Amino acid sequence: MSTLLAALGRWSFRHPWRVLVAWLLLLGLAGGGVALFAQGTDNSFSIPGTESQEGLEQLSRTFPQVSGTSAQAIVVAADGEKVDAAPYTSDVKSTVNRLEDLDGMLAVSNPFSGQVDGLVSDNDTAAIIQMQFDGQVTDISDSTKAALEEVIDDLRAELPDGATVHLGGDLYSTELPTISITEAVGLVIALLVLIVTFRSFLVAGMPLLTALLGVGLSMALIYVSTAFSSISSTTPLLALMLGLAVGIDYALFIISRHQDQVRGGMDPEESAARATGTAGSAVVFAGVTVLIALIGLSFANIPFLTTMGIAAAVAVAIAVAVAVTLTPAFLGFAKGRVVGWKMGAPKKKNAKAKKGFAARWVGLVTRHPVVTTVAVVASLGALSVPAASLALALPNAGMLPQDSQARQTYDLVSEHFGPGFNGPLIMTGTIVQSNDPLNLMHDIGDDIAKLPGVESVALATPNETADTGIVQIIPTTAPDDPATADLVRELRDQHDRILDEYGVDMKVTGFTAVAIDISDRLGGALLPFGVFVVGLSLVLLAIVFRSIWVPLKAAAGYLLSVGAAFGIVSLVFVHGVGADLLNVTKVGPIISFMPIVLMGVLFGLAMDYEVFLVSRMREDYVHGLRRAEGRTPRRVAQDAVRSGYSASARVVTAAAVIMFAVFAAFVPEGDMNLKPIALGLASGVAIDAFLVRMTLVPAVMALLGDKAWWMPKWLGMRLPHFDIEGEAVEREISLADWPEPHTRAAVVAEGLELESADGTELYRDASLRIEPGGTLVLHGRDHRAARALALTIAGRVAPTDGRIKVNGHLLPGRAAWVRGHVGVALLTGAADPAAEIRRALKRRTRLLVVDGLDAAASAGTRDQVTAQLRDAASLAPDLTIVATAASPAAVSALLSEAGRTADVVDVAAAPHRATAVPTATSELPEVIA
Repeated sequence: MSTLLAALGRWSFRHPWRVLVAWLLLLGLAGGGVALFAQGTDNSFSIPGTESQEGLEQLSRTFPQVSGTSAQAIVVAADGEKVDAAPYTSDVKSTVNRLEDLDGMLAVSNPFSGQVDGLVSDNDTAAIIQMQFDGQVTDISDSTKAALEEVIDDLRAELPDGATVHLGGDLYSTELPTISITEAVGLVIALLVLIVTFRSFLVAGMPLLTALLGVGLSMALIYVSTAFSSISSTTPLLALMLGLAVGIDYALFIISRHQDQVRGGMDPEESAARATGTAGSAVVFAGVTVLIALIGLSFANIPFLTTMGIAAAVAVAIAVAVAVTLTPAFLGFAKGRVVGWKMGAPKKKNAKAKKGFAARWVGLVTRHPVVTTVAVVASLGALSVPAASLALALPNAGMLPQDSQARQTYDLVSEHFGPGFNGPLIMTGTIVQSNDPLNLMHDIGDDIAKLPGVESVALATPNETADTGIVQIIPTTAPDDPATADLVRELRDQHDRILDEYGVDMKVTGFTAVAIDISDRLGGALLPFGVFVVGLSLVLLAIVFRSIWVPLKAAAGYLLSVGAAFGIVSLVFVHGVGADLLNVTKVGPIISFMPIVLMGVLFGLAMDYEVFLVSRMREDYVHGLRRAEGRTPRRVAQDAVRSGYSASARVVTAAAVIMFAVFAAFVPEGDMNLKPIALGLASGVAIDAFLVRMTLVPAVMALLGDKAWWMPKWLGMRLPHFDIEGEAVEREISLADWPEPHTRAAVVAEGLELESADGTELYRDASLRIEPGGTLVLHGRDHRAARALALTIAGRVAPTDGRIKVNGHLLPGRAAWVRGHVGVALLTGAADPAAEIRRALKRRTRLLVVDGLDAAASAGTRDQVTAQLRDAASLAPDLTIVATAASPAAVSALLSEAGRTADVVDVAAAPHRATAVPTATSELPEVIA
């Protein structure tokens, strides 16, 4: 990974215009796609497989008058007047007649009609005009909405002075989120932080430019995808928020490493390649964790949430791709102008270096690790307590700004008719077997009206064909009140009793029931999703840090951060603490998908800080062990905590401040659906970065000492290796002139060792050299050893220790290149050995590895194989062959017929112990011990 990224960074640095034009071209194509295909966002929510959704689908087929979206206009009489008297009754009647002529209008209820009951308030001061449309919210055209609003405006003008008319209902229950000038404040703060961090206006602008380009592309792709799938209006804003935050931070990590290296005297091109290979590897890993967490939102099995996670994941993936390509390209434009201005007066000669704040802070934390650990855990635990009162609900008009007409309608309906009138429930069932459908539905309605939590039954009737009946229930509580959810569960508990008594299979549905079902499913998904996220963090961090305690500590810190973030959101949105300061228009339940989105996103961001902070500690620990200078391993580990912290604190602090600023900017004027998510992310990032990663982590690491880096040997053998800090790049640079500058050796190895997964030593201290055109035959009592060494040369197996170059490429860092250029033929057990060798030579490879060449020594295939080897050598005179054989003599004879002289090496004399492998050289056909 790191070597590939380093090569990519070097190429981007050398060809900055190509990279920039390519990204701009992609952005232009995506923008054109938006103009041609974008269909707009969809705020309708559905949840397949639930009772409420099945009920809605049934009603859409049998009772469309109550299944589509609805709207309502509330008329409030002037002070001292009655709404059921003239001129209100006549004006409302004429308005109803006009509304019935609108496109898509199924039914309009005149509150003063003798056939309608319950649409006039008890004190006769308010009346409601109910409207039922054909289709969902997104099916209603803008022209229909405009005509509806025009009719209501005319009614408002006709009524006496002092009368009030407001339009609301499901059709207006949500508003499309927009971007305000407040969000730009986050970018301004980010720019200021970058200027302070880099001490350069030129360099500070690079992360912003890369982030904005990546966000522009991801937003365009999201809107293009609206032509193929339904996407909620919150989805682009979430992608925008995440894309900006991670896009700036990922470029920041790479540029910071590059700037430090250039200030140290490194050539800018070499520095850009190395920074992309090292910091870029950490960026890729961090991005992958965020991607997995976002895609994990599909755990809830809710389509709109799955789409939201995928869209946000696309934004993060683009941010990663832009960071590792466009960032080094911008560095290529800047060349050496990235050093920035110097700070402070020049130091006097022999002056004692003054400790920075980071060094002083980590010194304090690690000097009192127990006190620090207890204080942080207790504080965050206390802050998590309010999370227990967190209630979930889908957005409704009651969450809109108070100056919104739909919000005013919602409040007036609650005031004059009760809060439950804003969220009626519907029970529906098939009554085709009934001989008296009218009385049947009347009896069921009377039965349900007696249940606690039911304010009234507004309607209990069959449809026109008398095959489906509905009961419309007005709860005593608001749609987002937990008591309404309890009522839905109670109504479902009555299913069996109603079926026994009335013979009707009733389902509870309606938009309020759908919202409750979505909230319940999301709440139920939190635990498995949390287990998935925490388990993922344990596995990924164990792979990265080769440790058991580091992942456990990281996962515990993540849980503390999540709990505290939930607590802060609950304090503001449920308990109203600071609600006015943050422009929260209504306290109460928060949007249902906030917890799962917050858990997923914060997991990725927390792992970012963990990786960038702890990887430097691990690097210093490994280097410190090599030059222990009399220190114990525990002391070396504690010193590494302090030095690694001091070296990485500046960039982690800058990244956290930028993240906080971007997320916090969406809180004051942001969309009510996004507000709790933005606040949770802003507070979670601040808590995780400054309290958990930069306070708790060094304290716990100091307590653990060298035990922090312990892992059972058996587990270390089974876990894959992920080069998070670009060790392969550093190793490649340090061994660039090994065994000599510009070596021509086809294969050169020194001190190779390999153990199998069960701990068996396959080969040890293997050293060899093969010049181009040479031939080496490996054999041994245990054929596994010879095969393992051959596959190591082919780049298929990574050695446990030692160094090896194949055609000038260092393994295992360049294993991908070697695998693509080395032909491998596995002849043991092959039905047609000649065909296997022919297939391996198709690439016109310069190095051929053959396992079990004995199989080609039989009379049936011998001539074919020798001919193939001669032909291959004529095409590539420097063809090098490495083969394994149980019978070296037979194979040597075969190779001799092909015109090749082979060096034979005994790899292992015993199955559990390998002997040293001598050097083999085609120019010296003798075995040198």
